[in-house]
Amino acid sequence: MGKKKVISEENLSDMVLPETTDVFGVAVKLLGNDRVTVKCQDGYERVCRIRGKMKRRVWIRMGDVVLVSPWDFQSSQRGDVIWRYTKGQSDYLRRRGLLKL
Repeated sequence: MGKKKVISEENLSDMVLPETTDVFGVAVKLLGNDRVTVKCQDGYERVCRIRGKMKRRVWIRMGDVVLVSPWDFQSSQRGDVIWRYTKGQSDYLRRRGLLKL
């Protein structure tokens, strides 16, 4: 995916769509220490960590739609949050039928 510096949420006009193993999810509970419980679209509930690139630039709240990349091992339990969608972007995904949560 390459490195992309994100300065503020207003500059996030480009939307990231899931690749081969990525799944959509909704943040259910904030656990602290840069971790969050996410209810994923594939039926699993994963404990995900927030990537270092996103930690202080994008704040994740309960109910936010996120993109999760499951780990290679423990793929049904763990993952990384790689993107947070804004309200407008999540509405767009629902209209197109990509997001069923």
